Amino acid sequence: MQYLFSFIVGGLICVVAQILIDKTKLTPARILVLYVSLGVVLTAIGVYEPLVNFAGAGATVPLTGFGYSLAKGIEEGVQQYGWLGIFNGGLTACSAGIAAAILFGFIMALIKKPTSK
Repeated sequence: MQYLFSFIVGGLICVVAQILIDKTKLTPARILVLYVSLGVVLTAIGVYEPLVNFAGAGATVPLTGFGYSLAKGIEEGVQQYGWLGIFNGGLTACSAGIAAAILFGFIMALIKKPTSK
């Protein structure tokens, strides 16, 4: 059942993004920023943690999950380092994902010549 819950929650998050793309004039980049910010805000008010516990990867893989990881990293950083943790906690928690995105983006740029539209 965990796979089904994960699929449904992740799918619903993606459906909302697709509706925003189709029905509003928001650009995909603004929707991405909205999703990351929404993940941070929902984590801060305590709503996203139960969703992560319920849906697992269905809630952590979409961009709202990146916001969740940032917020949890900042929370742990503040507990460990005090106010300095605000600056390094989020980066420490998400450094593997950021490094992977940079690395794979670089590899794809080597394989396929990037062009602008």
